[in-house]
Amino acid sequence: MERIYIFKRFERFWHWSQALLIILMMVTGFEIHGTYTLLGYGDASELHTSAAWALIALWVFAIFWHFTTGEWRQYIPTTENLVAMLRYYLSGIFTHAPHPFRQTQLRKHNPLQRLAYLGVKLLINPLIWLSGLAYLYYNEINAAGFGLDLGVVALVHTVGAFLMLAFLVVHVYVITTGHTWSSHLEAMITGWEEIDDPQAGVKP
Repeated sequence: MERIYIFKRFERFWHWSQALLIILMMVTGFEIHGTYTLLGYGDASELHTSAAWALIALWVFAIFWHFTTGEWRQYIPTTENLVAMLRYYLSGIFTHAPHPFRQTQLRKHNPLQRLAYLGVKLLINPLIWLSGLAYLYYNEINAAGFGLDLGVVALVHTVGAFLMLAFLVVHVYVITTGHTWSSHLEAMITGWEEIDDPQAGVKP
C-alpha cells in the first residue's frame, strides 16, 4: 500500500458540510410533506429554508473555489477505463479483482465518479436550487406575471430530492468498497488515501 494526500482541507470541509445540510434538508423536507412528525411543520419548514440558504452559499463558495484552484478539471468526463470500472463494480469487486483506477492528486475520481459528480453538479443541484427558489418565492414570481404552477414546482423539487437521495445511498455504498470498508471514509476525514502499489498489478 502507498499513502498519498488526496483531499485538501477545504474539500473535506465542503464535503461534510454539504452532506450535513443535505441530510438535514431531507429530514425536514419529508416532514414538510407529511411523512412523519418530528419538529412540527412550522419549525421543519423554517429549518429547511435556513439549511437551503446555507447550502446555496456553500455551493457558490465551492464553485468559486473549484474554478480558482483548477479543481474543476477533476470533473471533466472521460471514457478512459470506463468499461473497466463498470466491470469492476458489477463483478470484479466481488472476486477481489485489482482496482482498474489509481488515484493521484491530479486524478482523484474514476470515470464513473466523474460522471456521477458531474450529473449532481449540472442536473440535480440546479434542479433542487431553481425549484426550491421558485417554491420559496412563488407568490412574488406569480405577481410578476410568470404564472408558475405550484404543483409542478413542488413535483420538480421532490424529483430533485429523490435523485439526491438515490445519489446519497449509492455514495454511501461506494464508500465501503475500498480495501477496507472504512478506508474511503477515513480518507475524507484525514485527506490521506491508501492506494494499491501500481507495481502489484494495478494499472496506474
